[in-house]
Amino acid sequence: MVIWMLEQYLPFVGLIIFGNIENLVLSSQGVVAGVNPLKLGIVSFLCVTMWLCIGTFGTQLLIDYVDFINFIGGLAIFVLGLQAMIQSVRGE
Repeated sequence: MVIWMLEQYLPFVGLIIFGNIENLVLSSQGVVAGVNPLKLGIVSFLCVTMWLCIGTFGTQLLIDYVDFINFIGGLAIFVLGLQAMIQSVRGE
């Protein structure tokens, strides 16, 4: 039972790993910008929980579109990471 559950998430492993890295990058940007760490932690926790729920139920409904979802998710992660790097180089 558990192995079957894990197998359905295997196509999304890349998004899971890089999405969590991106969450860390965005959180560190908030800390550097002087955002209240407690508020940032609460909002980050809520976002991760929301994405966990969306991912859990969305995977079951949209498994046929895994390639499209991976592409869009990877593109979003790339764009957000690029934006973070440009802002940090500029010192914003």
